[in-house]
Amino acid sequence: MDTVIRGATVYDGSGGPPGVGDVGVTGERIEAVGDVGGERAGVEVAAAGLALAPGFIDVHSHDDFAVFVSPEMDFKVGQGVTTDVVGNCGFGAAPFGSARAFLPFFGADRQSLPLWDTYGQYLDAIDADPPGLNVAVLVGHGSLRLDAMGNERRPPTDLELARMTDTLTAAVEAGCAGYSTGLIYEPGRYSGSEELIALAEAMAPVGGIYATHMRNEAEGLLSAVREAIRIGEESGVPVQISHHKASGPSVWGLVNESLAMIDDARKRGVRVTADQYPYTAGSTSLFAVLQNYEEGTAGIGVVDWSTIVLASSPRHPDWEGKPLSELAAASAVSPDEVARRVVADEGYGAIVVIKSMSEDDVRTVMAHPTTMIGSDGIPTVGGKPHPRLYGTFARVLGHYVRDDQVLSLEQAVHRMTGMPAAKFGLTGRGTIAPGAYADMVLFDPATIDDIATYDSPRQYPAGISHVWVNGTAVVARGVHTGARPGRALRSRHGE
Repeated sequence: MDTVIRGATVYDGSGGPPGVGDVGVTGERIEAVGDVGGERAGVEVAAAGLALAPGFIDVHSHDDFAVFVSPEMDFKVGQGVTTDVVGNCGFGAAPFGSARAFLPFFGADRQSLPLWDTYGQYLDAIDADPPGLNVAVLVGHGSLRLDAMGNERRPPTDLELARMTDTLTAAVEAGCAGYSTGLIYEPGRYSGSEELIALAEAMAPVGGIYATHMRNEAEGLLSAVREAIRIGEESGVPVQISHHKASGPSVWGLVNESLAMIDDARKRGVRVTADQYPYTAGSTSLFAVLQNYEEGTAGIGVVDWSTIVLASSPRHPDWEGKPLSELAAASAVSPDEVARRVVADEGYGAIVVIKSMSEDDVRTVMAHPTTMIGSDGIPTVGGKPHPRLYGTFARVLGHYVRDDQVLSLEQAVHRMTGMPAAKFGLTGRGTIAPGAYADMVLFDPATIDDIATYDSPRQYPAGISHVWVNGTAVVARGVHTGARPGRALRSRHGE
């Protein structure tokens, strides 16, 4: 065998109890699980007292362009992530002519990227210049809509809808896992339910899921969940509710009702699940915050400028890490006016962190059996990104599993591995079993911890020893090896 991990406590991703044993790897796949005895290997890893789990699957990432700009993907593999699901919130990588509108949001530029146009070509580009982890892809509704009809604030014509449908079905046939919406963002916010159902119906015969940043996560949370469930129920496709939360003090506790709606829908046969990041602050573009504020749509909740911190402003790095209220006081203007000035200077490149959630709600959502884990990290170049970019998975395992016991360790591993692999159709991933791909993470349950903070977010977690992607070590003894064995994953559409 190429590698043998000896004496680990193996959490196989199923959610069942762990067992102590060895895991042997040959090439890209796991060859044996149990006692491999005197079998010799090129690399031996002593793992007594450590936990071995399938590599974590980040079901909600925004690394579409980062896999080319920062191909080692240290901020993800450093926390045990071996597969990123990109294309969330309606921000898609293709058709590239429309997708390039999103480049400033993700700190990328055209010169730093290879050439592609279609989603099939994007998948091929990943394989041609592989990153440090695997990449599964959602089609962004926003890029579909921009390609078909620009930023029009109306329903699509039959021809425009047909163009979106053709692009979507070709992408799913090429291996994309489904499509996503961002219904508080341009241009998705101008789409109605009927448009979204029609696209999902067209996708249903070739497989795929509907993932949604819903229309409202505040006062309108329940109506937004109702819309998401309706889209899945009428189209027959599985639904993934992105970053499930209730935004703003006036609606804290409402997640109890939204979770009950999910339970009721599942009893009717609707295949609906959700994901979550384990923090009480979110992050998004200041442009979107300002637009929702000015238009009174309140999809992100009532804007309290004192809770909003500027995380990334590439043209004005001296602003980074400062609350909007502080910048406003220094300029002797109102916070909304300083927000307009920042957006005028920075455009989509201005990213903010917003404190808006209840710790009780975070725990309630995490404890629910339909919740997976997704970082929702925005991979800015420079600045002070939300610490979830570096710390999400370690925070769940350290703070919420070991310290607060919101989940058992086997439950948490399942939510990060086997459960998302089934949902997104990632065959051979999310499990430790003979024949499975050797995506694995070795960590110490007693010391794993998120070190990243809001003031100093670019820090790798403690307690992670080794990470393997397709049988190759990308982290060894806590240090990135520089290896880039990832690939594009063509979905086979699971749950």
